[in-house]
Parts: sequence; structure tokens; C-alpha cells
Amino acid sequence: MTKASLRVLYPHPTDAEKFDQDYQQHLALFHEKTKIPKDKPPYTVSKFHATPLGNAAYYQMFSLPFDSMEALQQTMMSAEMQSVAADAVKISTGGQPIVLIASDQ
Repeated sequence: MTKASLRVLYPHPTDAEKFDQDYQQHLALFHEKTKIPKDKPPYTVSKFHATPLGNAAYYQMFSLPFDSMEALQQTMMSAEMQSVAADAVKISTGGQPIVLIASDQ
């Protein structure tokens, strides 16, 4: 069975400090809607840093693994995740977040 993952790339926000605060509330909403315990989150949140070539193309990435593509698709279609997705768009002041679905081999 192919594993899958949801990845969300956030553009650089207009106010990084406010985005970071809003993102903590966003994660709380995610936990509330998905019933995933806060003490053992299955996801990772990665902040990107500048390189000698310049700023990173994105500010931050959220990555959530799934056991299968079917499980990912079922979760994404739920009303709870639609609410979380709408909140992600709302807090992303630097532009629309980029949503990627990957099959992990």
C-alpha cells in the first residue's frame, strides 16, 4: 500500500510574528477538529531559512502523513478538514497557501 502525505506551503507572511501567533491557534483548531492528541502530533511543521542564494521561496511547511491515498482523500473531504483548510487560507497573509498531495514511496 502506498503511503501518502498532505503538505501545505505557506508564503512569507506580511507580518511573521502575527502569522506565528495565528498559526498556533490554527494548530489548536486542527487538533480540535481532527481529535488528534496534542501530545503526540503525527505532523511536522518546518520553517524555511535563507541560504547564501537568498530567501527561501516559502516561509513554512506543514506535513501530515497518511497510511494510504484513500485515507488522505477521505480526510480532506471531511467537513472538519474543510474548516481547517479555510482557516489556513485566512491566516496566510502572504498569499494563498500551496497544498500538495504526495505519494510517499
